[in-house]
Amino acid sequence: MTPLEAAARLTELRDAVRAHDARYYEDAAPTVSDAAYDRLFRRLKAIEEAFPELITPDSPTQKVSGALSARFAKVRHSLPMLSLDNAFHAEDVTEFLARVRRWLALPDDAPVPVVAEPKIDGLSASLRYEHGKLVLGATRGDGVEGEGITPNLRTIADVPQTLSGDCPAILEVRGEVYMSHSDFLALNERQTAEGRPLFANPRNAAAGSLRQLDPAVTAGRPLRFFAYSIGEVSAPLAATQSGLLAAFKTLGFPVNPLARRCETLADILGFYQELYQSRATLDYDIDGIVYKVDRRDWQDRLGMVSRAPRWAIAHKFPAEQAVTTLKAITIQVGRTGALTPVAELEPITVGGVVVARATLHNEDEITRKDVRPGDTVVIQRAGDVIPQIVSVLTEHRPADSAPYVFPETCPACGSLAVREVGAAARRCTGGLICPAQAVERLRHFVSRDAFDIEGLGARQIAAFFADGLIHSPADIFRLKARQDSGAIDLFTRDGWGRQSVNNLFAAIDARREIPLARFLYALGIRQVGQATAKLLAKTYGSLAAWLDRMQDAAPEAGAAWEELLSIDGIGPAVAHDLVAFVAEPHNRQIIADLARSITITPWIAAPATATNPFNGKTVVFTGTLTRMGRPEAKACAEALGAKVASSVSRKTDFVIAGEAAGSKLKEAASLGVQVLSEDEWLQILALLI
Repeated sequence: MTPLEAAARLTELRDAVRAHDARYYEDAAPTVSDAAYDRLFRRLKAIEEAFPELITPDSPTQKVSGALSARFAKVRHSLPMLSLDNAFHAEDVTEFLARVRRWLALPDDAPVPVVAEPKIDGLSASLRYEHGKLVLGATRGDGVEGEGITPNLRTIADVPQTLSGDCPAILEVRGEVYMSHSDFLALNERQTAEGRPLFANPRNAAAGSLRQLDPAVTAGRPLRFFAYSIGEVSAPLAATQSGLLAAFKTLGFPVNPLARRCETLADILGFYQELYQSRATLDYDIDGIVYKVDRRDWQDRLGMVSRAPRWAIAHKFPAEQAVTTLKAITIQVGRTGALTPVAELEPITVGGVVVARATLHNEDEITRKDVRPGDTVVIQRAGDVIPQIVSVLTEHRPADSAPYVFPETCPACGSLAVREVGAAARRCTGGLICPAQAVERLRHFVSRDAFDIEGLGARQIAAFFADGLIHSPADIFRLKARQDSGAIDLFTRDGWGRQSVNNLFAAIDARREIPLARFLYALGIRQVGQATAKLLAKTYGSLAAWLDRMQDAAPEAGAAWEELLSIDGIGPAVAHDLVAFVAEPHNRQIIADLARSITITPWIAAPATATNPFNGKTVVFTGTLTRMGRPEAKACAEALGAKVASSVSRKTDFVIAGEAAGSKLKEAASLGVQVLSEDEWLQILALLI
């Protein structure tokens, strides 16, 4: 795979993973199986590891999945609630233990005891206690912010309102809310008796029940809770993970009785096989086992990567399988014009869940598996609604079967659908004349992490577009003026009244001022997520400066291009998409049109101070750091407010030089950039962190 091919494939994989994350975490209605999702995520991670220069800060591998609902107040976690990296084979677990030893500089044969806990398929929650009383409860959300659902969590019998025994003045307990199989079946029986829709599986039932606006509804649902970790704590609770679980029991929390301390790799893998064989007898869903380094001081030293702790890993179970018929292949068109094939299946029950659709990813996947309408296919799932197609049973193929021909025109607008060299997806060339792309881009523009316009969701955007009320983002900000002039009449639209229309106008007016980072994200530029948008805002400061530098970088050579590539986290593929977006006259017109209707506030960096000289400054690391790994050093610099760049330029403020520093050190000297040795860097860190 060439870098160009890798960049194209990464774009497709990231888009797919983000879409599945939204369906799983926001809607509690996943559209692929756990196994299919894991397969996509592993492929994404593998390509990024092979081409690290293409890793972007907003990649799903670099952040915790999950988004927040506008229905609940946002709660900022005092410490991030992280996700977990996955292991699928014994070799992955072996490598996990080896990584722990390498990070801690332990001998290869040093014991690394872990606590192995069943991985419950539920919804993560955080409980904050002050002086032994429950004061706040929240979902994990995106790991930084969650949804405040304290009244709902109070209804769960397993959640103590007041802690028993001695406990720290501040204690944040984290765990999993779930629903047992027996309670789930009883709940669906009540749903049937009352003529209400059935829940697909216990996980969806638990998630839907916990995120109710009315706590009385939650109280009527049989939810349970297992405690497994802590967040903020004002005094140490235990020196080990196993001791932590014991402390939870003393304080009145239920913990999973199957959790076990394992001393060796043989113990770990033996427990995995034992639980895999017996999981069908459990009264709750598990999809694997979580291994956590037992010593908490080691956990602290190991720390975390962007989305997961280094001291824990989830060892996943294999997926369940079934056989059904592929009735048809349909095509969906996304925001960037990608044509995604979807398998329409004869509905079948797999592990107690009815499944009827599956993504086929792209035309190469169809060709590789030779999937055809009418085929008998093997599907698999691991706890969700929609499976992946594993293989085709060609011995059952109809005699008149023919290979599936992927369309070369867009099903939404009829424009030519082309596949660039090295790209995985075929894309519609219609751009904004394609209704599917236009609607998806507008949906992205008003989405929660972009302009976040309350009352203007996916359904309303589609209806307004279909009726010609909005065609471009700026049209949204002209709706009130058009209403006042009599050009349109929203009051008479189905589902809209005077109050709801006025609420919409108020919500739009509230977004007439927006930070530069959110604005850049809202534009929907390929490969530019929230993290990349923040990097751009931080680097260029204002919209005008960003536009000027992107146009200067258009030849993909010269100082502006090198400056763009020097931003740590932006590689050639992302840089190409950025300058290509700004080079398109239609996109510049959209930005200019918006700028006449809204105010885009520039990025204001906090000034450096005597106590923290790195805040707002640009730092470059070079050479080999002997006392701290490069990733850990980068994380420390960013924690101090610095921007970490990959190359030295006139905008560089500090170069931290390790052993055998080469050309970057010479470049720093020629430009007069301040150079710090590793010892000097660590001395400053000791004072600041």
